[in-house]
Amino acid sequence: MANPVLSEKVFQKESAISQSSTMTVGGTAIKSLVLVLMVLAGASYTWKVFNEALNPASVAPWMWGGAIGGFITAIVISFKPNLAQYLAPIYAVLQGLFLGAISAMFNSAFEMTAPGIVMNATLLTIITAMVMLLVYRTRIIKVDGKFARIMVIAVGAIAFYYFVSIILSLFGVNLTMLHDGGPLSIGISIVIVLVAAFSLLMDFNFIEKASAAGAPKYMEWYGAFGLMVTIIWLYLEILKLLAKFASSRD
Repeated sequence: MANPVLSEKVFQKESAISQSSTMTVGGTAIKSLVLVLMVLAGASYTWKVFNEALNPASVAPWMWGGAIGGFITAIVISFKPNLAQYLAPIYAVLQGLFLGAISAMFNSAFEMTAPGIVMNATLLTIITAMVMLLVYRTRIIKVDGKFARIMVIAVGAIAFYYFVSIILSLFGVNLTMLHDGGPLSIGISIVIVLVAAFSLLMDFNFIEKASAAGAPKYMEWYGAFGLMVTIIWLYLEILKLLAKFASSRD
């Protein structure tokens, strides 16, 4: 699967566990909405803190605490899906703290060159998610084994790109051309946004299959959590892409 936290092995294992009730698509949708609201709650707090102080240092502890705490929580949930019902809301709030802080920083940095960059990124994320849901429901793109293999390769390549970029930057290697507003940088971001968007098809497919297979009820939280992972990734990549477009006009 493109999203490492949502795989067939996970729901096959969990569906073997006896439960009094089973996972449904509707239940997962409701829990996804709950997580979205919790992300917004966390984001609203750090957004407010930043705009009151107008100083990145005021939200730095919240931003890094949310990023690191969210990452650790995500790892735990990935290995223990049954804990998603307890940890997914915590993950959502922590990621919200991070997103609110980073979004406020982007909003401040591009206030003159790209006003409304955060709102635009948010709207584009929502529209993209809705379009991909329509694509999935109408079966315009068949989510089969071949599609899954392509997505695994694409996501793996992006993860490797991120890893190499981080390692090289630690050794002082200049990677400006990969992160500025140049054509190569923008092209890379567009590809990553497309991969993140198509990853949503894999998430929808997991939720549908897990529900049909009679996965335990708590897997609704796990499915919602996996969907949030992809949506947050998509939002961040769209935000970065818009920032690069703004930089290219300078």
